Amino acid sequence: MKKCKKLIIFGIEDFAQLAYEYFTYDSDYEVMAFTVDGAYCSISELFGLPVVRFEELEQRFPAVEHEIYAAIVYGKLNRVRQETCIRIKNKGYRLASYISSRAFIWHNVGIGEHCFIFENNTVQPFVKIGDNVVMWSGNHIGHHSYIGDHCFLTSHVVVSGWCNIGTHCFVGVNSTLANNCRVGDACWIGHGTVLSGDVPQHSLIKSTNSEIVELNEAALFRSLSRSSRNRQRNQSE
Repeated sequence: MKKCKKLIIFGIEDFAQLAYEYFTYDSDYEVMAFTVDGAYCSISELFGLPVVRFEELEQRFPAVEHEIYAAIVYGKLNRVRQETCIRIKNKGYRLASYISSRAFIWHNVGIGEHCFIFENNTVQPFVKIGDNVVMWSGNHIGHHSYIGDHCFLTSHVVVSGWCNIGTHCFVGVNSTLANNCRVGDACWIGHGTVLSGDVPQHSLIKSTNSEIVELNEAALFRSLSRSSRNRQRNQSE
């Protein structure tokens, strides 16, 4: 594929490394560098490309020539990625998107800016996808459904027809939404959840019995952070 656009990837962790692979081998973007905030700039090079402090980025890679993708997952229900996008745009950079050539996207689907859609996603007619949405591999999005801004759908999620998912939502692996479900803003839908009705905003849906409880974001992300640290510790031993 001919490379006609230049890209900077914000981040150096797992998602950034995956983004490098997908943009490099399945897009018309040429990845020129990685960038992170200076406080997190622990390496100077990745995949043979420079890692540049975000505070100094425009001095080496001017905004007029480069776009940026913020390869950040679902921290604080995607608000970290949203805030990073705002900072990027304030520097004058355009936001890039990636849509896999192996995804099925019907011709009249609407997709916002700064989205990342992996392989084997099926997106049916009349679907609308908002800004800053990540859809990992193998999801089904049914006709006339809407995915709000700043959402993160993991893998093998089924969203049936005429569903509406609000902003800042996380949808776990193997979750299923039946026809006409409405999910409010800032909800966490646990892995393997089956929904057949509406969910109010700021809800945590437990996958064991699809119980809906009020979402305590601070406790949730402390738990996720501990799990991540334990995983990293086990890998290093």
